[in-house]
Amino acid sequence: MRSRAALGYASATDEAGRLVSEHVELVRRIAHHLMARLPASVQVEDLIQSGMVGLIEAARQFQLGQGATFATYAGIRIRGAMIDELRRADWAPRSVHRNSRRIAEAIRQIEADTGRAATDREIAAALTVSLDDYHGMLQDTASCQILGLEDLFGEESDTDRWLAGSTALPGEQVEREQFATALATALASLPERERLVLALYYDEELNLREIGAVLEVTESRVSQIRSQALHRLRGRLSDWAESGSDRRV
Repeated sequence: MRSRAALGYASATDEAGRLVSEHVELVRRIAHHLMARLPASVQVEDLIQSGMVGLIEAARQFQLGQGATFATYAGIRIRGAMIDELRRADWAPRSVHRNSRRIAEAIRQIEADTGRAATDREIAAALTVSLDDYHGMLQDTASCQILGLEDLFGEESDTDRWLAGSTALPGEQVEREQFATALATALASLPERERLVLALYYDEELNLREIGAVLEVTESRVSQIRSQALHRLRGRLSDWAESGSDRRV
């Protein structure tokens, strides 16, 4: 006769297996959604394989009553596992990551000085490059922006502390709520076109070509707008990225 502990472990294992089997399609959907913005050299099968690892880990770690459905929590873990795999085979030159940090810092400084959204021309001037070169930098950095909080804080960030559904101490939960408020405020104050592009891209899951058709601009221009919006958010939330739990809004 099995002990209560053994029965509990078997039950938890069965539940994890059920969650995995019911959400395999979620892995495929996220993988194909990411593929729409990645270089042709990336294989969807590799994303699915790493995403399955994320799904299994999510099923093992998920706890009810933490403020998120399993699909929401698993989606974050699946994307995270795929992004980790992409970073291990990082295709973006260091100069692209460096330029991404420079753009975010330029935007942060301009907006701190002026109290309003920085324009393309002001950002280009702060970077001492032409407007065309700045747009080229946005296009390049768009290739290393994947999805979610990693887009905001870059590869150095520890995003686990912001994830709803993961175990958190009371102080960490307060920090998450403060961060969510700061992020919502930053999103709401984006220029209208940038806010619309992010909403269509992340909420409606339209691809760049489809968004371009809505806005009547080219696909490359949509990519630039999205990239600038993410850099703007990264600049506005830079204190969270740099000081973590020492930051209080």
